[in-house]
Amino acid sequence: MKVGAVPWVGAVLYKPLMDDVLHEDVAAGGSSPIAAWRRCAAALVGLALAIACAVAPAGAATPAACQDGVLPGGALSRICVPAAGWNGDLVVWAHGYIAFNEPIDFYHLTFADGTSLPDLVQRLGFAFATTSFRENGLAVLAAIDDVRELIDAVPAVAGRAPGRTYMTGASEGGLVTVLAIERHPDLFAGGLAACGPIGSFARQVDYIGDVRVLFDYFFPGVLPGSPTVIPTALIDDWDAVYVPAIASALAANPAAARDLIRTSGAAVDAADPTTIEATVVDVLWYNVFGTNDAVARLGGNPYTNRGRFYLGSSNDLRLNLRVRRVSADPVARAGLVAYETSGRLSRPVVALHTGRDPVIPFWHEQRYAAKVEGTGRFVGIPVDRYGHCQFTVGEMLSAFVRLLRSAR
Repeated sequence: MKVGAVPWVGAVLYKPLMDDVLHEDVAAGGSSPIAAWRRCAAALVGLALAIACAVAPAGAATPAACQDGVLPGGALSRICVPAAGWNGDLVVWAHGYIAFNEPIDFYHLTFADGTSLPDLVQRLGFAFATTSFRENGLAVLAAIDDVRELIDAVPAVAGRAPGRTYMTGASEGGLVTVLAIERHPDLFAGGLAACGPIGSFARQVDYIGDVRVLFDYFFPGVLPGSPTVIPTALIDDWDAVYVPAIASALAANPAAARDLIRTSGAAVDAADPTTIEATVVDVLWYNVFGTNDAVARLGGNPYTNRGRFYLGSSNDLRLNLRVRRVSADPVARAGLVAYETSGRLSRPVVALHTGRDPVIPFWHEQRYAAKVEGTGRFVGIPVDRYGHCQFTVGEMLSAFVRLLRSAR
């Protein structure tokens, strides 16, 4: 996920999940937040109001100023505890991928409409905590350690340990979420992972590499360097020089552009031809800004397309004979294992993913579902939309309600 606002705000609510909530047994007694949410939801007519009520405990919570600090590993921390109405639980947020050349900071804390994520979570009665991570780029493994340190830091700010901690994250943060739940279940009640590469990290690496290899085949000479060696000039001049060059090349040869999409399997919106350019630019961004960093961290190139036969072009035989072939460095390829999910869950995980995600494809959800088949601890929620992490507030809140119900 690139630097910027969290792209969740829209107009369509994810109705099936809220139907599930509204049809819960509202006669359950008790004073627990779940019981209060049920009674509140059942009493409301409007779906949007039902969602807002479903995630907020009885009585409005009042957000307080957040406290920033530095964790033992060097990552920044931000912890926010409601001034009034705290339900005793904590929501931890893991941000998406940040390029290696961006400053260490807090990211993806603002919705597209300007809504503050920390304020929203606090208004729902939860404490909120996030970390910058100690490093950018391929930061997944370090991020898990940073999250553990962040949770340890909460009691000093809140005055006591939280009752339940819910791990959440988007894009790279979605992978951080699932790996943290799998490897440290004692810390969490459950997790909400949005648009993350949770099915196969190695296959995600290959997908990004394939798009670059195929782009270079169909549009030779547009980008300097190679899929595994990115020149500094390509990074420095990406927006000013190379994004326009990519757009011009695609527009000049729409047949080749369509072949690129078909052979790579990258998602587009069939009703909107402009999404071809958006898809290609977005995926190539990750190749350009992520490759050198990944090579340095893994001790070599992890990408390979040896033995892969590409299908869908106007001349598949010619394509497969002439496309660049790349071999992975064995050490680097083996290093990807540390980023792979296992599917071994002892806490519930809810995953939200757009069906036409061009950056982290929807098949990640299908592959992860196969890993956890039969456990009953994973719920995958498909959203019929184009784009990476393009969810509405209603969809995110509905998924969070589903997580709360699963974790009770």
